[in-house]
This record gives sequence, C-alpha cells and structure tokens, in this order.
Amino acid sequence: MSCNSCSTEANGVPKGCKSNGNCGTGSCDKLTVFDWLSNMSLPNGQSKFDIVEVRFKNGRKHFFKNTKNLSVNIGDVIAVESSPGHDIGTVSLTGELVKVQMRKKSVGFDDEEVKQIYRKASQKDIDIWVASRDKEQDLQRQSRLIISRLGLQMKLSDVEYQGDGNKATFYYTADERVDFRLLIKELASTFRIRIEMKQVGLRQEAARLGGIGSCGRELCCSTWLTDFRSVSTASARYQQLSLNPQKLAGQCGKLKCCLNYELDSYVDALKGFPKTDTWLQTEKGTAVFQKMDIFKGLFWYAYKDNPIHWVVLKVDQAKEIIEINKQKKKVESLESYAFELNFESENDVSFTDVVGQDSLTRFDSNKRRKGRKKRNNRRKNTRKNA
Repeated sequence: MSCNSCSTEANGVPKGCKSNGNCGTGSCDKLTVFDWLSNMSLPNGQSKFDIVEVRFKNGRKHFFKNTKNLSVNIGDVIAVESSPGHDIGTVSLTGELVKVQMRKKSVGFDDEEVKQIYRKASQKDIDIWVASRDKEQDLQRQSRLIISRLGLQMKLSDVEYQGDGNKATFYYTADERVDFRLLIKELASTFRIRIEMKQVGLRQEAARLGGIGSCGRELCCSTWLTDFRSVSTASARYQQLSLNPQKLAGQCGKLKCCLNYELDSYVDALKGFPKTDTWLQTEKGTAVFQKMDIFKGLFWYAYKDNPIHWVVLKVDQAKEIIEINKQKKKVESLESYAFELNFESENDVSFTDVVGQDSLTRFDSNKRRKGRKKRNNRRKNTRKNA
C-alpha cells in the first residue's frame, strides 16, 4: 500500500512522503494505529467520543477535544491549539479507542493538556506548514554550528517547527545539566522565532530519528513500541547470551528492547531446571556446571580435576544426582549417567531440489564442450592445410 507521493524519480530513487504527514494511506507513517472498532456502531443514545488523537512529526501524539463537533476522520489534516498560536497535525485515531489510549498514557479526559481543535486545515495552513518543515534541516545545521561555537556539552538531535511557523522546538541530549540561556537568546535573535528546548533520552532520540536494527528491520521504538521498559543484563543471562555490550546494545547505546520479548518463555523453561551453582558429588570427583541448552534440556558438567572433559546430562539425570547428594551419598561417576549426543542425525539433513536444478554450473560444462569442439576443428583444419 502506498500513495502517489511514494513514487520514484526519473533516476529510480524513491521520493517518499518524508514523514510530512501527507501519505494517502497511512501505511508508511510511524506508530500507526488500526481502528478495529471502525465498523461497529455505538449503542442507541450514546454520542461519539469528542476527543481525537493527533499525530505530529516523528510519531509525536497528543489528544485534542472536538468542541466544535467537526466531522474529522483518520488522515484529516487539522489545526489545533498550541502555545502560542496553532499547530498542524494529522488525525491518527478517533472514537472509543481514544479512551483506551488515554488510559494507557494516564491522561484524564478533563486534563489541561487536552486542548481543543480549531478547524480543518485550509490550503494556506498546509502551505505554511510544508514551508516551515522545509526549513528544519537548514535550521538544525546552523544551530549546531552555534552550539559548537558556544562550547555547550549537548547534542542537538532534531528540530521541529510549529504548524504556523512562529515557534521551533529543539530536541537535544546531554549527559549533564546544560545552561542554554545564552543559546536561546542567540537562536531567537538569529532566526526571529520563539525557541523551546526539550531534553530527551537516548531511547527517545533513537525513536525520533529511526533506523535499521541488527535484525534488518526498522527499529521497534520508531514503528510500534511506545512504552520503554527497563532492560537489565539479567535478561541476557536468562537467555544464555554472552555479555558483550557491542552485541547487546542497540543504536541508542542502551540494551536492546527485544531482550525482553522472549524473556518470559526462558523464565518458564528454567523453572524445572536445577540451579547452576550446585556441584555434583561423585566418587570420581566434584563436577561443576559449564553450560546448558534450555530448549533441549541438556547440561554440560566437567570435573574440577579435568575441566577439559565435559559430560552431557539430561535435566532429569542432573536432578537425580542432586537428590542422591542431598542424602549425603555420592554416585559412581558422571559417565554412568552420560547422555550421548547423536551429531550425525543432526547434521545429516537431506535437501531436496524443489526448483529442479541439479547444479548451478550446468551451463558451464556445455560451454567447455563447445570450446573443445572448436579447438579440435581448428586443429583438424590446420593439419589439412599443412
């Protein structure tokens, strides 16, 4: 699904809507919401919920009251109240699902943050909005030069113009508190607009800028993930991952959010496993845990005296040895309980040729035969001429 703005240029480069909010389908916008109640009618006597969700640049969303009872639908460009002036946004959700989103974000129906809708955006409003959005890259470039000249320890990640073009919000990240009073004065005198500074975290910055993760897909935080849960190294330990910060960290520099996706499955699987810090007492010596395979239910142990030699045990076998040790008894050896892995059956996989091509070099052999025939004919002709 795409609209005409997503077509390609003459040289084959895709144009795209560049997150300008004018996509005709809404399929390529960030943090889109599917209204699964759109085909359901309200009970008799119940009026439609008068608060709508409006999307702005880079997935920023707010709630606004439709006090004038305007007929707004998902995808409409509207002018909403701001401080000061007005802002331009796109309606992302209407109806009863807005209540669910407001409860999820802990926003009250009568909250002061919920402002009102002015009108549907006219062509003049849209022209001013698009012209302001075109200035953002140049404004960000010049602002970074001013920040470096002032020597401020901060990173300017993004700039967002208000819909009426009278105000710009600067999003920045900083490790420590920054005194940007002199910066605001210089920016306001240089660009002749109102300035608002907003500090965001590293994860919020990655969500606003977007990108491609190590999995090859778009970042979860910029496409569908809205709540950032804390991720600890315990999530990696439960999943038996190596604690390598370069592999576990995302583009934001923090631990990847996807470490929590399968954590519950690993925790449930580990409930029936014995503790890894438990030593196995045998007559041959004390055995120490080395590694495990959670989903196959296998443990690897090695004797303290011979750490190179590892013995494979099933979970039930390890539990049995631990129960015997609790009775202050020792088993003969781990080898008597050892589980033999059949590597041949795992590696011996028969692949079927579904395409019907036996070899990718099947045409090369024909070329070689043709080349040999040509050479033989040339030799015969030279002999006859001689």
